[in-house]
Amino acid sequence: DVQLQASGGGSVQAGGSLRLSCVASGRIPDDYALGWFRQAPGKERQAVSCISNSDSSTWYADSVKGRFTISSDNAKNTMYLQMNSLKPEDTAVYFCIADWVLRWPPPTNWDPRYWGQGTLVTVSS
Repeated sequence: DVQLQASGGGSVQAGGSLRLSCVASGRIPDDYALGWFRQAPGKERQAVSCISNSDSSTWYADSVKGRFTISSDNAKNTMYLQMNSLKPEDTAVYFCIADWVLRWPPPTNWDPRYWGQGTLVTVSS
């Protein structure tokens, strides 16, 4: 099993930046993807970004394109989400995820098996 530990959330003003980290325990297979989902109060969870463990291909939700950057350091089994130009609507609990993927990008109804605990990001206006 894969275990994930997220960190890096906090409170910032609009326009600010945060970097989330997610450390994975154990070896992540090459046919897996790592990524981030978020869930705001009263809203459905939303896929934010993911990265392929095989070739580092990336995918971003339209709402974060150009502002967020996902990356990974395989030597450290760590994934990052650099969030710039944050907006109040980015306020949510962010979860790191991992699972096997057949194709890229993962389907819109992708439901990853492995979830880390959430980390809260609060953006004030």
